[in-house]
Amino acid sequence: MDPRTDLPPITEDDIAQFLVNTPGFFERHAEVLASVQLTSPHGQRAVSLQERQAEMLREKIRHLELKAAEMIRHGQDNVLIADHLHAWTRQLFLVQAPAALPQALVQGLRDEFSLPQAAIRLWGVASAWAEAPFALGVSADAQAFAQSLAQPYCGSNPGLEAAQWLDDPAAAASVALLPLRPAPQAPAFGLLVLASDDPRRFHAQMGTAFLQRIADLASAALTRLLP
Repeated sequence: MDPRTDLPPITEDDIAQFLVNTPGFFERHAEVLASVQLTSPHGQRAVSLQERQAEMLREKIRHLELKAAEMIRHGQDNVLIADHLHAWTRQLFLVQAPAALPQALVQGLRDEFSLPQAAIRLWGVASAWAEAPFALGVSADAQAFAQSLAQPYCGSNPGLEAAQWLDDPAAAASVALLPLRPAPQAPAFGLLVLASDDPRRFHAQMGTAFLQRIADLASAALTRLLP
């Protein structure tokens, strides 16, 4: 009996392992490498190994170009947002009368960020402003809700009391509720409501870091109304 007939057949894994462990094979047999034909991903035609590698590199370059374009777009968007935030903050610095701050704050947000609606309510303000419109109509439940928010709430408007402070609550398809605090761990003394008729403008999966900055700046400005 021929002992070679007892040897197991050579598998593709055996061939792959041989090529990995024999890096000089294609140097000694360059004609084999040049004759390798692969199926193109852009059709059923056969292409050489070098052409297939070139196609793979071109595809990677296209993906990198798309990522770079996306990064540039996000960077431009961030610069634009920062410019609007700067303009809004500057407006707050220019407000001289404390009682004018809430309205200036809300109107500035609407103008700078193209918000259809915005509203604000405060509680625990100094006695001089206890009867001002921005300090009225806040229930204990609304205050407790603001206290419970560790970060801005973003989502739909399921009949929230805070949405009733808007000029047109029925048109608020999505809202962002920003608790106002004089310090990060301090009790809330107000709630800022941002609303849009676009249900996708404010949603539960969106990041809230930028909204938190607005809340922090608004809180700092409005501390002038506290006792």
